[in-house]
This record gives sequence, structure tokens and C-alpha cells, in this order.
Amino acid sequence: MKRALIVGIDDYEVAPLSGCITDAQNITKLISQNEDKTPNFECRALTSNDEQITKASLKEHINNLFKDEADMAFFYFSGHGTSNNLGGYIVTQDAKQYDEGVSMRDILDLANESKIKECILMLDCCFSGKLGSLPAINNNSAVIREGITILTASRPNQIAMEGNSGGLFTSLVCDALRGSAADLLGIVTTASIYAHVEPIFGAWEQRPLFKAHISRPTPIRFCEPQIERQRLRELTNLFPKPTGRHKLDKSYEPKEEPKNHPNEKKFQILQDYCRNGLVRPDGEEHMYFAAINNKSCSLTSQGQFYWHLAKAGKI
Repeated sequence: MKRALIVGIDDYEVAPLSGCITDAQNITKLISQNEDKTPNFECRALTSNDEQITKASLKEHINNLFKDEADMAFFYFSGHGTSNNLGGYIVTQDAKQYDEGVSMRDILDLANESKIKECILMLDCCFSGKLGSLPAINNNSAVIREGITILTASRPNQIAMEGNSGGLFTSLVCDALRGSAADLLGIVTTASIYAHVEPIFGAWEQRPLFKAHISRPTPIRFCEPQIERQRLRELTNLFPKPTGRHKLDKSYEPKEEPKNHPNEKKFQILQDYCRNGLVRPDGEEHMYFAAINNKSCSLTSQGQFYWHLAKAGKI
């Protein structure tokens, strides 16, 4: 069971925003279903065009998100963020001086104390990096317990850019969730999202922050695989050793004689591997020339990685 709380606030009395509701709606739409329409997160969306989001109401919703056991909990916020000498805060609509909203420390404490296996905290607001730079808890060396991942739009002392269509950070996260950060099997993780988002920002711009205490990257969404699992499993049949070569000849190429040779089906698979960066022709620029010139092909480093997964029965 996976549940998510998605929050977007545009309607502030002071300094209203224009893209946070759109951000929340886009995130909700993407994580509620995988690309094949199978259910993913059970989402509860709070947006300021539907209801007044106060400090008390938001704290109640956050507490309910982390209160009961689940396989995964996802918290997303888009709106104003602020910071003072006591820490960082996500700003609610009833904010006032010295009581701006919900403390980032309180959010992290609830996640740390919950019994939920995996907790993902994602903030698109100014000073959001405060969530990932809090002091150690109970004098422990780790800020976050195992199973928690933090992904924020900016560092502790930085603002987050926003446009009329939403935050730059969230727009990139949405691209990642649509498949830009998916691996060959179509799996999107928080780590792959960060790897997709981080290079876009320049050295003088806001810098996203990623912090995780996890033993393995957990899928957050499944997209259409670039290559079928069954086809990936054929790696170990076509290449008995990961460092070996697969010898080619004219019988692999459909345009050459003899026609309808069984090797033509193997060549289709090998070309699919080549298109996805798993195989490269040896001594030729294209697989076609490797075949008609009786050359061979071999696995790339990525191909060897997936070969080992196939060999271990993990695909």
C-alpha cells in the first residue's frame, strides 16, 4: 500500500504565487498511476483553490500521512518556504510573523518516527534544503533513519524559481516521472529523478538537494520499458560470457542471402540491444556492416550490467 499527500498553495494574502496548484495537480496525476494505467499511489491532494490550507489543517494531514503503517508514503509541497534561525518552514495561508507555517523539522520528525518502510519528502519552495540539513536526531550521527529520501528544489539558503506554469524544479521532476529518468525496464526512482534534474541547473542557479538513507533505490513509478524483459533475458543466451563476442555473418542480415535464416531473428534482438546501448559492433560503425563483413559484436558496460541481472534472475 502506497499513499501520498500532495500540497499546492498559490493563494497567499501576501506575495501570491501562480504555479503551485498546477505543480500539485501534475504530480498527483503522474504518481497516482503508472504509465500503463495500473494504480500506483493513493493520493490526497490539497490545493488552495479548493480549501483554505492552514497550519493546523496541514499538520493534521501530514500527521495522518505518516501515522499508520504502509509500504511507502510520499509528501510533496509546492508553495512558499521561509527560514530563520530556528529552521525552515513551509508557509501556510494563515502565516504570520514568528508563526509562518509547518516546521520542516516537524515533518522530518514524523517521518523518522513512523513505521512506514519508505518515506519520500519532496519540497519545491524557497529554502527547501533546510529539510535535508537539520542537525542530528537524539545525538545520532544520521539525520534520517533508514528508508527516508529527501529531494528538494534548492539548498538551505536559496530561493526556488517559479514561472506561470509552475516551478522549474517540479517541471523537471514531472519530465522524469513521465519516463525521462526511467531505466531500460521503465523504472523511475528518486535517485534517477535527481540524476535527471540536477544537471539542468547551472552553477549560479538554485541547486537541488538529494539525501537518502536507503539500502536500495525504490521504484516510485513504472513507465513503458525501452526493451521487453523477455528480450533482456536473452542476453545470456546470445552472450554466454559478459565479456565474450557474438560472431556475425551475412546470414544475420535479412537483405542478404540466404533469406529467412534463423540468425535473422537473433539479429533483430541484437539490433534492439544496439539501439538501447547494450551492444556495439566490433570494428564497424553499424551492425549491418559487421554482419556482411563477418565481424562480431560485444556487450557494452551497460550491456554487461544487464547481463549480470539476467544471469542472477533479477529481470
